[in-house]
Amino acid sequence: MDSGVTAAFSRRELIRVAGVAGASVSRRGLRSLNADAVSSWTDPVTGTSAHVVADGVGDHLLAARAARTVAAAAARSATQVGAAAGILAAQAELLAQFAEKEADAVLVVAVIPANGGPCDIAWVGDTRAYRWNGRVLHQITTDHTAAEYFRSLGRNPAPRFEHLVLTSARTATADSIGRAATGSSRGRFLLSTDGVHKPLEMARIKETLAGCATAAITAEALVEGALSAGGSDNTTALVIDCG
Repeated sequence: MDSGVTAAFSRRELIRVAGVAGASVSRRGLRSLNADAVSSWTDPVTGTSAHVVADGVGDHLLAARAARTVAAAAARSATQVGAAAGILAAQAELLAQFAEKEADAVLVVAVIPANGGPCDIAWVGDTRAYRWNGRVLHQITTDHTAAEYFRSLGRNPAPRFEHLVLTSARTATADSIGRAATGSSRGRFLLSTDGVHKPLEMARIKETLAGCATAAITAEALVEGALSAGGSDNTTALVIDCG
């Protein structure tokens, strides 16, 4: 599955590979176009799969194209070189295709091995990854935003800093990319743009991941829940069931 980017109100995709079943839903909020993108890629030899959610920085066509470019490039590369190196490969592709600084995006990458081993996660910006293991919901990523930086210093940030990202596909360095690994790839994963996770409380995300029967139903419920909670941004949820 490799999604395109359009101004359509809603996009849905399904993922079916060995040991992994997933689905994504993406809806345009109160924006002129949907600059979110989703991409998944499976290595035909190893069965390792990589899944990416990207969010274009800005509300314009260059942002949408940037998100599509980095999502596809990161997914294809990450199965071979890992999640963080996949982001650097996506950066190289972005810089090769777009000289304009406005062409930029944030993204999160999850690499899932076919043997059920640890899931490799990397990210820049404020896209997120979560894992529900049947008992506990873990937020794997930490937002690279000015707000999160001020919180780490014990300060209360102004609301405008919640949307000010400190890393992106264009600006990231090897040292600034966020990295994490799970103990196992078993369970239900969520990759999302801030249009989904910022309007929803952690308890609501947990309830939805735990209570919905399929990845497709879960992704739809998360997007619908975010919009019903007053979200106005583009909303994209990719849900992956492993094992």
